[in-house]
Amino acid sequence: MPTAVSAGLVQEWAERALQALGEARQEIDALNVFPVPDGDTGTNLYLTLEAALQEVARLPGANVAEAAAAFARGALLGARGNSGVIMSQVLRGASEVIGRLPEGEPLEPEAVRHLLRRAAELSYAAVARPVEGTILTVARAAADRAEAQRGDAVAVLHAAVTGAQEALTRTTEQLESLRRAGVVDSGGAGLVVVLRALDEAVSGVRRQARTPWPWRTTPAPDATLRPSEESDYSGPAYEVMVLLDADGEQVADMRQRLDDLGDSLVVVGGDRLWNVHVHVDDAGAAIEAALAAGTPSRIRITHLDTTGPRPLTGRAVVAVTHGPGIADLLRDAGVHVIPMAAGVKPSTREVLEAMVQTHAQEVLVLPSDSDARAAVEAAAKEARTAGLRVAVIPSSSVVQTLAAVAVHDAAAHFDADAVSMTRAAGATRYAAVTIATKRALTMAGPCEPGDVLGIASGDIATVGDDVQEVARGLVSKALAAGGELVTIVFGSDMTDDVRESFPRWIESRYPLVDVVVYDGGQPLWPMILGVE
Repeated sequence: MPTAVSAGLVQEWAERALQALGEARQEIDALNVFPVPDGDTGTNLYLTLEAALQEVARLPGANVAEAAAAFARGALLGARGNSGVIMSQVLRGASEVIGRLPEGEPLEPEAVRHLLRRAAELSYAAVARPVEGTILTVARAAADRAEAQRGDAVAVLHAAVTGAQEALTRTTEQLESLRRAGVVDSGGAGLVVVLRALDEAVSGVRRQARTPWPWRTTPAPDATLRPSEESDYSGPAYEVMVLLDADGEQVADMRQRLDDLGDSLVVVGGDRLWNVHVHVDDAGAAIEAALAAGTPSRIRITHLDTTGPRPLTGRAVVAVTHGPGIADLLRDAGVHVIPMAAGVKPSTREVLEAMVQTHAQEVLVLPSDSDARAAVEAAAKEARTAGLRVAVIPSSSVVQTLAAVAVHDAAAHFDADAVSMTRAAGATRYAAVTIATKRALTMAGPCEPGDVLGIASGDIATVGDDVQEVARGLVSKALAAGGELVTIVFGSDMTDDVRESFPRWIESRYPLVDVVVYDGGQPLWPMILGVE
């Protein structure tokens, strides 16, 4: 039976593509020598597809037009790196065509040809100075082969994948840096993976094992460049990425300014939402160009490490944080932090990216919040498939994270370190004070907006009208079960009077208990408490 056009087809493509990129990510990273040998193309493409899939998954019951639009928007918002931004245009072109197809009707071969051609056209249009031997070449070859192929949609797609793979093999001879390293283009390799995922989603058949991929050739006799070794790269020092709210005319002016400033310029998007990528020496000038065009957000400036991917060595600790004070404190302790806004959970992509950027072989991750646990566990699973050794330390509060970090020992065996940190987190009873924002019936009785809520181990234990009184009750109850140390993390809304008087009250009431105070700066939670 021919495959029907549906939102389910879009989601299956996204799911298959993400799984396949997860399997191939390390090898694609190792291919990365152009335009900068920084060894992150596979990871960037994975993160881009993850963001695209997340947008589709948020729309259960959507029609094909809604699903296709979400797929394109997710890729645009989540695009990472030069290849990720171009890939977002490939997905946008394909989604434009799929979204206009009649729901429930068979996918016709002409529609496949059209979506592949539109994907190639948009990818070329996004790049200021297109270079052959890259993902662009592979996209065009897939469209060319599809147009030459007769038969049904499956036959056309299979031919397109074959054409893309053949074009990918030829990239080795089209770019000198690839020839010298004996590899194919990393972005093009990622596109082959994504196109094969579409082929499999439509046909329902897995064409062949994804690994090993035929992506390496014998390096040239005069080879001096390897993906993982120091290169002679002498291009711009910084990669700048910006999400921009601006109209098309302003974006055109900005594009010209950025083209004068650097290279690897890619601008994608439309309808006032744009993703901008450029390599420059003057990152400030690039940001100024974006500011002149519209309202930038998600500004990301990365120093281009021209020595290629660092070897995975050593051990790192990664922690989710809420509040600048705790983030700074953990950074000072050598922790890689994932700072989050109030009430916002980290995505799998953000946690995975943080782990990858440590360049460590062993990673210990602290969610600091029970709501973040699922994303952290999912990211840990993906990181393990990439060869990292990962342990998730079950911290449900920032005070448990602080306790775990305090006993971290990088010199200890990995398992011993993980067990020690887990015990420290588990031995810390946590509580917090917050303010009710709506009327509700809680385990401690009814509350009204403005009431002070005392949270103990994740449950509402007290409803009161004074922050300090509620906090005193929480500490007294926790210390009744024993304890030698009380940790207080004050939020951004806490008054100076309470900051001074509350620790003194604990010291006078419990003279044998030590008190440690931190200025966490977190919103919504005037006080977070820990008892060890």
